[in-house]
Amino acid sequence: MKRNIILEMLFPLRCTFCDTVLPLGEQNICKHCREKIRYLKEPLCFRCGKPVKEEQEYCFDCRKKDHEFIRGAALFEYEFVRLSLYRFKYGGRKEYASCYGSYMAHYLKKWVRQWKPQALIPVPLHKKRKRKRGYNQAEVLANELSFYWKIPVINDLVIRGKNTLPMKELDGSERQNNLKKAFLLGRNDVKLSTVIIIDDIYTTGSTIDAVALVCKEAGIKNIYFLTISIGSGL
Repeated sequence: MKRNIILEMLFPLRCTFCDTVLPLGEQNICKHCREKIRYLKEPLCFRCGKPVKEEQEYCFDCRKKDHEFIRGAALFEYEFVRLSLYRFKYGGRKEYASCYGSYMAHYLKKWVRQWKPQALIPVPLHKKRKRKRGYNQAEVLANELSFYWKIPVINDLVIRGKNTLPMKELDGSERQNNLKKAFLLGRNDVKLSTVIIIDDIYTTGSTIDAVALVCKEAGIKNIYFLTISIGSGL
């Protein structure tokens, strides 16, 4: 894409990770953040992709409960990108999706090749919250991934019928109760067998499970997920 230098001088680009203004000509990430960037590395949970100890196959959460998805993966551990994701979701930094999307498209493409999805399903945001925020971060991220992978985004298969409490304020059991009947089937005319759910954060899996359950109601058998970040596996 041809760069507009004058526009960048008027509205300078910012680093996705630290939000500092980038020198003219640089994109997405400043030199300092590029040098300390840390991707998730093995060993990882065989189900959700959280970091685990060498001798573990599954993280604590996946050992104690079944999930509605087959497998998932993420790019970073949550603490590394916590402040960046907060700005992405609540601070109007919609443009961060371009950076996150490009990195996910490159480093997580092996999973897409294995899973062979027919569509990307972004975790939906309630219309009131989307109106206040201006966008759904999972949807703009899914659109970026769609550009790289040429996989369609279906954003009306699952809808959010309940304006739930922010998940970060709740523990595991409260998250499950908070999400009961939160998601609904938006359409039943989509004939799919394999999809990837897209979101920004994976913690206990409650949100992904709730969306996956609705996907199953639509007849989808193979459900996976990809996120920017994930919590620790213990």
